[in-house]
Amino acid sequence: MSAYTAPHKFSQLQTAMTNELTAPNGTEDTKDKVPHHHVDGEDDNEDVEDDGPVEGTGAGGEGKKKKKKKKSKKKKTEQTEPPTVGLSKLFPDGNYPEGELQEYKDDNAWRTTSEEKRYNERMAMEDPEVTYTSIRRAAEVHRQVRKYARKVIKPGMTMTEIANLIEDGTRSLVEEDGLESGIGFPTGLSLNNCAAHYSPNPGDTLVLQQGDVMKVDFGVHVKGRILDSAFTLAFDHTYDKLLEAVKAATDTGVREAGIDARLGEIAGAIQETMESYEVEIKGNFVPVKPIENLSGHSIAPYQIHAGKSVCLVKNNDQTKMEEGEYFAIETFGSTGRGKVVESGEISHYARIVDAPHVPLRLTSAKSLLKNINKNFGTLPFCRRYLERAGESHYLLALNHLVQQGIVQDYPPLCDARGAMTAQFVCIFSPMSIPEGADRNVIGLLGTHDPITSN
Repeated sequence: MSAYTAPHKFSQLQTAMTNELTAPNGTEDTKDKVPHHHVDGEDDNEDVEDDGPVEGTGAGGEGKKKKKKKKSKKKKTEQTEPPTVGLSKLFPDGNYPEGELQEYKDDNAWRTTSEEKRYNERMAMEDPEVTYTSIRRAAEVHRQVRKYARKVIKPGMTMTEIANLIEDGTRSLVEEDGLESGIGFPTGLSLNNCAAHYSPNPGDTLVLQQGDVMKVDFGVHVKGRILDSAFTLAFDHTYDKLLEAVKAATDTGVREAGIDARLGEIAGAIQETMESYEVEIKGNFVPVKPIENLSGHSIAPYQIHAGKSVCLVKNNDQTKMEEGEYFAIETFGSTGRGKVVESGEISHYARIVDAPHVPLRLTSAKSLLKNINKNFGTLPFCRRYLERAGESHYLLALNHLVQQGIVQDYPPLCDARGAMTAQFVCIFSPMSIPEGADRNVIGLLGTHDPITSN
């Protein structure tokens, strides 16, 4: 989910991938039958063992040897299509894929050679094994769901169908368990000039068209560690360069990031990369612009926006990234003016982390807040999720919570009509990786995919 800067309002936020792997999951009982995975061409005698001595003789004086069939090899548990197998069955040992590693560079390179610095940074980490296991589990869920979504999303599907297939897969794979594990934030399916924060509300009948450019932005969380990642789909080649520009800008942001990296300088590198591209539209070349009032952001447990912003345009922000933080490097590019405004029906909401205690006069608002606290805490949610949690006729109560400053609403964010926008997000942590304690790296905990037009 994106972080959005709007005048006289709370900072808007919101907007997550690793190696494919499977693990063994038990053995099959093959007593008295030929293993079903027998390979043609193998010697059948390999399935028979000779126990040696003759057991007895028959009338003809011939002895029979006791024969024993070989047990079949262990089968690997594989993901289904659509994905429905929980990760605890694919990774029974709890070891999830690490993700991509990026070496520190330039002024931060000394961190890979300083033994004292490596030791201090490892000691500063809070429960690193648990933290990384949670993030990697969420990242693997995102990767598998994303892979399937890329394969099956096609023009003609409704936004609700697309959102449901992504969310059903996420819930199954992460083995949803209240606030322990589940969806990190509502599935964003923003189209064309809409850059962020659109998710279908109940009753939405909008259909994906061949000429649409769709940002697919969804999150997974495990123990409150949110994996935020997004990609963009286009169904013809007109906007390939737009997608390429935004992905390249995200890659640049990751390469420039690290402990003590200044956020304003990272923004400058992102801007320079994105503005080096242009898109040919009907014979005219249109420059790609970074969207100046959207940004990436730091992430804390159960908090999608933890206070620091990685902007997309160079600025004088001297704030540094610190060891132990998590960031979503999130870039948006546009063929329009490069600036978004709030527009359209609201779907995204979240309880404010430091919301004041306000006496609520509406009984319905009290009941709704209780349900929000129970099912979402401070994780973002949408109206479809409220109905799934059993709510009905809740809009008056929800608007009251917004007016009282307890819940924040996040309207869709749109560039000028006729513009096309794209988004790519990668989450990473500038900290030591426990399994590689002899080196300090940036760990990419959720990576994005290659650029392809469907």
